[in-house]
Amino acid sequence: MTSRIEQIMRSAPVIPVLVIEDVAHAVPIARALVAGGLPVLEVTLRTASALEVIREMKQVPGAIVGAGTVLNEHALEDALAAGSEFIVSPGLTDSLAKAAIAGDIPFLPGVATASDVMRGLDFGLDRFKFFPAEANGGIPALKAISAPFAMARFCPTGGITQASAPDWLALDAVLCCGGSWLVGKGPLDVIAIEGAARAACALTK
Repeated sequence: MTSRIEQIMRSAPVIPVLVIEDVAHAVPIARALVAGGLPVLEVTLRTASALEVIREMKQVPGAIVGAGTVLNEHALEDALAAGSEFIVSPGLTDSLAKAAIAGDIPFLPGVATASDVMRGLDFGLDRFKFFPAEANGGIPALKAISAPFAMARFCPTGGITQASAPDWLALDAVLCCGGSWLVGKGPLDVIAIEGAARAACALTK
């Protein structure tokens, strides 16, 4: 399971974190992001349309579509039924970890403290989402938290921008960043989305 989630994390320097209300936008957004070099798409389960968005995005060649904001086993089951290839959660609970491991599902649980990381390691997990990254103390906090855990690698998410992403990616413990800046909240602009994806893809790890 670790090798599969690591492969997903290493697919591009940024994983778009997507909150999509309109299902009609799903395929155009996915096509633009994939064309821009960002194949891994995290669709957060924060909208009523999220599961259908996942189903639609799965149709786009080259897209690796997963579900974010997975809070419990029921959400996990729904995400998998919609075709999610991986799941991301804002935190780490025993029940969700056990369910993901039992199903051999690539799983990126959220952590914020050393105790969270230790709990994950107890389950055999060593790839984590550091969340919320900026509100949690930013780069100095992740440096301090990751220092005792040489085996652990992270995808910081939350408050990261195109400008700050390079500093996060420069950390040895970071494999990629989660980015919500790639798709604006205004009218759909696939040209702008593809341009933002290309700029993010150009960031080096």
